[in-house]
Amino acid sequence: MEPRPPRPVRKDEIVIGERGLYVESWLPERRSRRKPLYLLHGELCGSWLWERYLSYFAQRGWEGHALNLRAHFWSETADLATLDMDAYVADARAGLDALGRPAVVVGHGLGALLALKSAESHEVAGLVLIGSALPEPIRPEAPPHVARLVPAMFRQELIGWAGAVDHIRRQNPDLSEADVSRIQHLMGAESGAARRQMLAGVSVDREALEGIPALVMGGGLDRLFPAAEGERLAGWLGAEYQPFPDHSHFGLVVGERTYEPAAEAIRTFLEVHRL
Repeated sequence: MEPRPPRPVRKDEIVIGERGLYVESWLPERRSRRKPLYLLHGELCGSWLWERYLSYFAQRGWEGHALNLRAHFWSETADLATLDMDAYVADARAGLDALGRPAVVVGHGLGALLALKSAESHEVAGLVLIGSALPEPIRPEAPPHVARLVPAMFRQELIGWAGAVDHIRRQNPDLSEADVSRIQHLMGAESGAARRQMLAGVSVDREALEGIPALVMGGGLDRLFPAAEGERLAGWLGAEYQPFPDHSHFGLVVGERTYEPAAEAIRTFLEVHRL
């Protein structure tokens, strides 16, 4: 049997002018009753991180809206040295306000922390946390020198993503050469203050999240946010946990050979909870 052709997808945008934010939207041709997906990228990234997810879900009836934080990808430029986690949380919440209805908030890395902080103050339909940074209540204390070494602004070398493609692939064997080249090309700069706050621990009100369906996903090859931390987060939240032993941090989202099993796990979660 030949595979069904992909359903048509419309692309749109949401511009939040007062904050200089750009939201990339991929929509099914026909509007459905499914909850919208609101996608939050992590460090050094932008809405480009979600391209394969946006296409996958729009073809299956979910609209997806991928925020670009200030000074990231298509959002307006800003001095990263003046931005911090509080600014990013405000950006994430502004994007939810712009959607105007409860969404399933999907976050990757630092973006998963932003998802949790957004759910403290807004009604959300669900949470999907991928390769998540840990919130303060369950985060081990980082050695003081680790935070001190983070500059006011940093680039990909700080997280081990600078250098030859072959070297990066050896550390992330689930990614193709094209994956690595694309990620390196699109990675931007990042706020050192936001990273220092993440390392110190960002407070999250667990009680405010009570009753929200949640899925935590961890990659067995994730060197930035290890799978064991994801399992710990799932236990703290009372969330479902889905491990992917052969996936790296970026392989969970952008890997051309690996994104689809992760997307299918999210789709199952959404369908089970009628989201």
